[in-house]
Amino acid sequence: MINVLYIDDEQHNLVAFKAAFRRTFNVFTAESAEEGKKILEANELHVILSDQRMPKVTGIEFFEDIRESYPDPIRILITGYTDINAVIDAINRGEVYKYLTKPWNESDIKNFIEKAYEVYKLRKDNIELTEKLLDANKKLEFLARQSQLS
Repeated sequence: MINVLYIDDEQHNLVAFKAAFRRTFNVFTAESAEEGKKILEANELHVILSDQRMPKVTGIEFFEDIRESYPDPIRILITGYTDINAVIDAINRGEVYKYLTKPWNESDIKNFIEKAYEVYKLRKDNIELTEKLLDANKKLEFLARQSQLS
């Protein structure tokens, strides 16, 4: 099951999100970036959605803050405002996969989360295959050296 974290300072948005997706995804919710970071530290998350405008830390700042320590989860920014500078910052600073506006559409969110998880899974599979390829290459190099010595 896909592990999804939704961060929003508006409690009713968290309740609506959890009600809409709890049967489809393993949903975690947080009312602040700080609370979201604690959930991130304790769980393997695949997709993180964050509201942009929150007290103390914006969604972009949260994504930028976790980017190095937690590069794997796919990030989606949600906002009630259509600010082109926020979109540019989200892409450049927070490495955001998608930028959505409120009010969100359930089927769109579901599709975006599923597509984001596909990206997550492909990246993980790619890393695993690369590691296997490097290991196989080392073994072949070893065998080649052994055959040259015989």
